Amino acid sequence: MEIICLVMMRQLAMRYMALLLQTVFLLCSTLLAPGQNGSERLVTPSSIPTMPPVIVIGFVGGFVNHDNLVHSAVELAAQLRGDYPSGVYAEVFENRLREKAHREILRLLDTNHDGTVSAEEKQNAHIIIYGMSWGGSETVALARELEKENIPVALTIQVDSISKIGQSDAVIPANVAEAVNFYQADGLLHGQAKIRAADAAHTRIIGNFRFDYKANPIKCDKYPWYDRVFATSHTEIECDPSVWKQVESLIRAKLPPVTPSRLLPRSHQ
Repeated sequence: MEIICLVMMRQLAMRYMALLLQTVFLLCSTLLAPGQNGSERLVTPSSIPTMPPVIVIGFVGGFVNHDNLVHSAVELAAQLRGDYPSGVYAEVFENRLREKAHREILRLLDTNHDGTVSAEEKQNAHIIIYGMSWGGSETVALARELEKENIPVALTIQVDSISKIGQSDAVIPANVAEAVNFYQADGLLHGQAKIRAADAAHTRIIGNFRFDYKANPIKCDKYPWYDRVFATSHTEIECDPSVWKQVESLIRAKLPPVTPSRLLPRSHQ
């Protein structure tokens, strides 16, 4: 009887050992998947493609700081961040820091954090760029840099865009799906009057919209006195609520649905 018990215990132990080996094998086959070269690689959450946020990049004009809430471009980005705590990246940069904005876009698109932006990650891009004055020129320059990297841009918005030396803010590169231009034509500083598509088959120009502040002046009391005196109309389009309401509407049309916490204030007029 003792011998029979020992034999039965041995058989039972072998069955449990076989079951354990099968479990380990199935677990390993689940965690391991073949790589592109046939080698095995571990499937981790970081290797699973994820969607990047909608990226909204703004550029201020002149020598304005990126966090100066007197300026409409800064205020708009702050409003978007408040309404979209996740799923949307909205930030403003000084116009001299285009390369910093470029690097930030690449960082956001690299969703698997492997240090490179793959073709798939590039096609997942949903980018909106807007800018005021020199910032309008940088808007087009950044879009053109992204074109060289085969990264699409959903929308560019120029507000009284003034071209920098060595830049052309009139021709919109073919990687941009839609573009719009708001400008005024008075004073020493006045914006680009007409933008056009480098390739009309790929880019839709929404329009070139002129504003006349000699006939319809705007008060911009919170802006510096020298801006109001020496760049009157250029400053007026920057603080004109009707212009920035249109800018905001165009951007929001590209964003996920949301109930805004409040309307964009224009207290600086």
